[in-house]
Amino acid sequence: MEKRTKSIYLETYGCQMNLADSEIVLGIMGREGYEVIPDISRADVVLVNTCAVRDHAEQRVLGRISQFKRYKRANPGVVVGVLGCMAERLKSRLMDEESIVDLVVGPDEYRRLPELLEGAMSGEKGIAVRLSRVENYEDIEPLRTDGVSAWISVMRGCDKFCSFCVVPYTRGRERSRSLQSVVDEVSRLAERGYREITLLGQNVNSYRDNGHDFADLLDEVAKVNRNVRMFFLLGVLPITGRHPTPDLAPRV
Repeated sequence: MEKRTKSIYLETYGCQMNLADSEIVLGIMGREGYEVIPDISRADVVLVNTCAVRDHAEQRVLGRISQFKRYKRANPGVVVGVLGCMAERLKSRLMDEESIVDLVVGPDEYRRLPELLEGAMSGEKGIAVRLSRVENYEDIEPLRTDGVSAWISVMRGCDKFCSFCVVPYTRGRERSRSLQSVVDEVSRLAERGYREITLLGQNVNSYRDNGHDFADLLDEVAKVNRNVRMFFLLGVLPITGRHPTPDLAPRV
């Protein structure tokens, strides 16, 4: 009997970095054979990628997680996971008080998702929230829908420790992708027809790679294709609303 392909549904809250991270998560799970679907009611795995910058954002996510109970009742085998900054900050609360949550995974542990999901499907609770000084996911191909605009994460974390900001505690210290890996990704996106690309990072002007700074990176990516408009964000901006899994089915 042929083994059925597992399906995954993912909702994203927060900033552009979270949306870019969700594309990385879907890329990782796609490599493992999971089918990405836009219909939560048919999913074997329901994930929510979260933001911890504002209390309002956290409360909205907690409210949304409580709504997942009906999917658990309809399908007790469905796995519910919380990813991202809330997972890092509220790991104990999510596992203790939200009994429907099967796994909690922080921003630097997405490579472990396949093994954690396998355990969760066998009834084991999973938690992985360790911060990394080296993880940048530069070898992971994000799963994107075809379009004209794309985000590329060029660095992660922050070293500034501003009194009003939780980023160093939820996303760790600064580390940059290699300049060549960013240039190569820009080239691939240009070949796919993207015409607007935004470089992301909590603090992109701290970008460093073997003596190259952010100005060098901008210079190199600008040379890739003159028809592509390049943008960057100094920090990241909150995005209002819930962003569900896109429909990745081919359009004919």
